Amino acid sequence: MVVYNFKKIQVVPPVSDYVDILLSKTQRKTPTIIHPGYAIHRIRAFYIRKVKFTQMTIHEKFSKIIEDFPRLEDIHPFYADLLNVLYDKDHYKLALAQVNTAKYLIDAVGRDYVRLLKYGDSLYRCKQLKRAALGRMVTLVKKQKGSFAYLEQVRQHLSRLPSIDPSTRTIILCGYPNVGKSSFMNGITRANVEVEPYPFTTKSLFVGHTNYKYLPWQIIDTPGILDHSLENRNVIEMQSITALAHLRACVLFMIDISEYCGYSIKKQADLFYSISPLFSEKPLLLVLTKIDLKRFQDLSQENKDILNKLLQDKKINMVALSNITKEGISDVKSTACDLLLSHRVEKKMSNMNTKKLEDILTRINVAKQ
Repeated sequence: MVVYNFKKIQVVPPVSDYVDILLSKTQRKTPTIIHPGYAIHRIRAFYIRKVKFTQMTIHEKFSKIIEDFPRLEDIHPFYADLLNVLYDKDHYKLALAQVNTAKYLIDAVGRDYVRLLKYGDSLYRCKQLKRAALGRMVTLVKKQKGSFAYLEQVRQHLSRLPSIDPSTRTIILCGYPNVGKSSFMNGITRANVEVEPYPFTTKSLFVGHTNYKYLPWQIIDTPGILDHSLENRNVIEMQSITALAHLRACVLFMIDISEYCGYSIKKQADLFYSISPLFSEKPLLLVLTKIDLKRFQDLSQENKDILNKLLQDKKINMVALSNITKEGISDVKSTACDLLLSHRVEKKMSNMNTKKLEDILTRINVAKQ
C-alpha cells in the first residue's frame, strides 16, 4: 500500500487573495489594447480570449485543489478513519463537493458568455459582456470563501500528520495517560516526544523508527485512553482507537504498577478488557512500567491476582521495564519484535496452506468432471 504524502498538497489561498491573483494574471497574460476601429471579428476574439483564459485559470486551480486532497475511498482505512476523527468526513466531502460544483458552474458561465460574445455587434457591447462574465465568475469564486478556509485548515493539519506506513513492521504503545509510553519510545528510538509528569501530554500520534535484526521498525506512541464508552471518547483518544483498529501491529499495553500515573491497577486492567476487541488477531504484550518505584513482587495479593487473571484470560506474556534506570527496555523491544515476526510468519504460512488446499480441491473437482 502506497503511503499518501499529505505534505505535497498545495496551499489553498484565501478567496480575496485568489481573486486578486486571478484578475492580475488575466491582465498580464492576455492582450490589453483594442481600438474601436478594429474589425468586429477581431474585437470579439479579443474579449473571448479574456473570458476563456479566466475560465481556464479557475478550472485548473479548482481541479488541482480537488486532485491534491485525498479521496477517502482511495486511501488506507487507517487514514480515512483518522481524517473522519480529526475533521469529520461529511464536512470534508461537502467542502470538496462545493469546490467541484463551483468549477462546473464557472465552466458553464464561460461557455455561455463566449457564445454571446460571438454575436457582439460593437466594442462597447463586447466589453460589457466580458465584464459580466468575469463578474459572475468572481462571484462564484467568492462564494467558496468558507470551503477554501476550511480546506486550508485541513491541509495545514494534514501536513503535520506523521508519515505512518500501514504495511510495515509496527509496534503500537497504548494504555492510560502518564504510564510511560512516550519515555519508552524515546528510549528505543531517536524520537524526541515531549514527556511531562501530567496526563495527556501526548495529544496526537507520534512515530519513531528503530532497527532490529537489520530490519526497520515503526514505533507508534498513542495518546492515553480513558475507560469509558466509545461515544464519550474525545478526538485525542479516538486517534489511539483508530490506530489500534486498522494497523497490523504488535500491541504493547502498558500498565503503571506503581499507580503513580493516578490510576489504580484495577482501572488499568478494566481498560484492557474494554478495548480488548481491538487486539484480536494481533500479537499482544503486557508491559509493567515504573518498576524502579515498585516491583511486581511488592504488589498486594489483590493486584497480583488481577494481573495474573488478565494474563490467563488472554494467554499473553508479561514483561517489565523502568524508563529511569533503563532496566528491561531492550528486553521489551526484542520480545515485541520477535513476537510480531513469528506472528507474521505464522499468518503467511496459514495463507499459503489455505491456497494449496484450494488448489488441490480444484484439481479434484476437475478430475471428477
